[in-house]
Amino acid sequence: MNTVLRKVGIASGAAVIGVAGVLLTQPASAEGQLNVYNWGDYINPDVLTRFTEDTGIEVTLDTYGTNEEMLAKIQAGATGYDIVFPSVHMRDIMQKLGLLHDAKVNTLPGFENIDPVAKRSSVDPESSYCLPYAWGAVGIFYNKEEAGELTSWEDFFALPDKGKKITMLDDLRETIGVALIKNGHSVNTGDSDHLKQAEAWLLERKDKISAFTYDIVPLVQAGDIAAAHWYVGATIYTLQEPDRLGFVIPEEGATMYQEDICVLKTAPNKESALRFFEFYMQPEIAALNTLQQVNGTANVPARDLLPPELKENPNTNPPPEVMAKLQIFTDLGKDLRKYNRVWTKVRTAQ
Repeated sequence: MNTVLRKVGIASGAAVIGVAGVLLTQPASAEGQLNVYNWGDYINPDVLTRFTEDTGIEVTLDTYGTNEEMLAKIQAGATGYDIVFPSVHMRDIMQKLGLLHDAKVNTLPGFENIDPVAKRSSVDPESSYCLPYAWGAVGIFYNKEEAGELTSWEDFFALPDKGKKITMLDDLRETIGVALIKNGHSVNTGDSDHLKQAEAWLLERKDKISAFTYDIVPLVQAGDIAAAHWYVGATIYTLQEPDRLGFVIPEEGATMYQEDICVLKTAPNKESALRFFEFYMQPEIAALNTLQQVNGTANVPARDLLPPELKENPNTNPPPEVMAKLQIFTDLGKDLRKYNRVWTKVRTAQ
């Protein structure tokens, strides 16, 4: 997922950060290296700084923009990375390809803090290989002055008819997923007729979509784009400018994501990776990260440390009836080729 680029100004946040400073009690005794490969800016820098202060382990961070980019680099032979942060369906693919190390995460101190619901892997249902990390919905980020109040995908696609610009994510599964949801299908369907219907639905609306892109935040803020298909991390901006900016999980339903933290089989610093898992499973550290990322955390006690602006926010903590309408991706296997064909047709259509 594209990610939050700066910290949100939440008054209560300082209290959580202060708690973290008090509760971190392990001495800075270890030495070593940890090489992190993550979504761009998808971890609070304070978390990495505190990890080094606590353990003496130096951290290097490299970033990627999509699951596919990360997988391609690892498969091409990139070495030196210790941990990666794939979405659940991608971590399942990576495990099947033999790219992950069985870190026995579920035996580490702190794993009792992880919500059982977050153990979503189909090939590793007990979370032995990877640590459930963060989750969130993918909906609509909009400028209220340009778009008014939005509640649905119907509202979103009606904006171009009013002379307003909209964008969708440059992501085959996210964007095809919207079309499948709008037509009453699973975002993981392999049914060719369902996919043809989704393809036709997107092609009918192709001329309404100004761009397929991730880079929309300043454009929505300025009103150059009225609304964008984007991640719940946009809540950071809506909290700062609630009168001008909004984020909504559309009433028809939407996709959701979950990222896990996994140790690569080729990781040169596996012990450092395990130290990071134990460090991150401390509730105050998971809360510290959530303060910046403004998404959901898999760490149950961490949720109680969050300020009301996040804990009571319907986008970052949706009610059960909204959660029931969120769909998460699974590994498509050979059916991915069908999605690739649909995406090629949609992206190249004139």
